[in-house]
This record gives sequence, C-alpha cells and structure tokens, in this order.
Amino acid sequence: MAKDDRDDSGNKNGTGTVVVTKTKPKTQRPNLYRVLLLNDDYTPMEFVVHVLMRFFQKNQEAATQIMLHVHNNGVGECGVFTYEVAETKVTQVMDFARQHQHPLQCVMEKK
Repeated sequence: MAKDDRDDSGNKNGTGTVVVTKTKPKTQRPNLYRVLLLNDDYTPMEFVVHVLMRFFQKNQEAATQIMLHVHNNGVGECGVFTYEVAETKVTQVMDFARQHQHPLQCVMEKK
C-alpha cells in the first residue's frame, strides 16, 4: 500500500470510523437571594400585609402568616429570587414604605 492511500487519521482511503464528540457547556444556576422583612415598632401590621400582597403576590392568609412571623421573630422571608429580582423587590418595598412614611426595612441575603 502506498503512503498516498491513507488519510490524515492514518486510515486507508478514509474508510475508518471517526468519532466526533460535542462537549455540552455546563450552565450554572444563578445564585439565589432571600428577601427579608425586618420588624420595627412603628410600621402597622396592615401595611406589612399590604406590602406582602402587592410586591410578593401573597394572598391574605400567607401575607398575614409572614407578617406575624416577622412580628414575633424579628425577621421573615418574603421570597427567594435571583439577584436582580431580589434587588428590585427590596428597592420597591423600601421606596413604598418611605412614600407612606413608615420605617419598614427590607433586605436581601444570599441563600
């Protein structure tokens, strides 16, 4: 057999099997952040329930449960979101509380 009869992979006339593998890029899940409400002695409970319903789409019962948890424990989780969504929720809640002259504090922490 002449050297000219072989292809680049060393197979005669390209008759060998070539395996092509595709590497699938691994996608990472985005980091998640907890949005928390902090208790204070001045913000009315009804206002906190309203905030939870308006900005976190909680129903009356769930909002009341979270509000009571915040009241009794000093802090309560409103939801878990990606960074951008959590940051937006915190800003919305803080702005809304200031507009209504309440000292309600809303923060986010990495989960």
